[in-house]
Amino acid sequence: MDFFIQNAYAEAGAAPDAGILNLIMLVVLFAVFYFLLIRPQTKRVKEHKQMVESLAKGDEIITGGGILGKIINLGDNYVTIEIAPNTQIKVQRQSVSTVIPKGTIKSTT
Repeated sequence: MDFFIQNAYAEAGAAPDAGILNLIMLVVLFAVFYFLLIRPQTKRVKEHKQMVESLAKGDEIITGGGILGKIINLGDNYVTIEIAPNTQIKVQRQSVSTVIPKGTIKSTT
């Protein structure tokens, strides 16, 4: 626990490198957070944005709520999907979580 709170030493026993050691620990902690938390999250966000931009008419998708359907119309912010014969719903583009291979809907019914 010495690296969180510095001990109060007498003048003769003071460690001059204690400040540098604390700075190094802070840099290492930030690097660990960056590589374990921040970098993977930004990579996932970038992949999702690219997937949403590449949506096309006829793609089969799964929404964030678990609805399985086929895209029949695309707008700037909304996608119309057919979830059953003659049943269409409109969802936000950002709610699309996965594009699945074509023919998956027929194999599930």
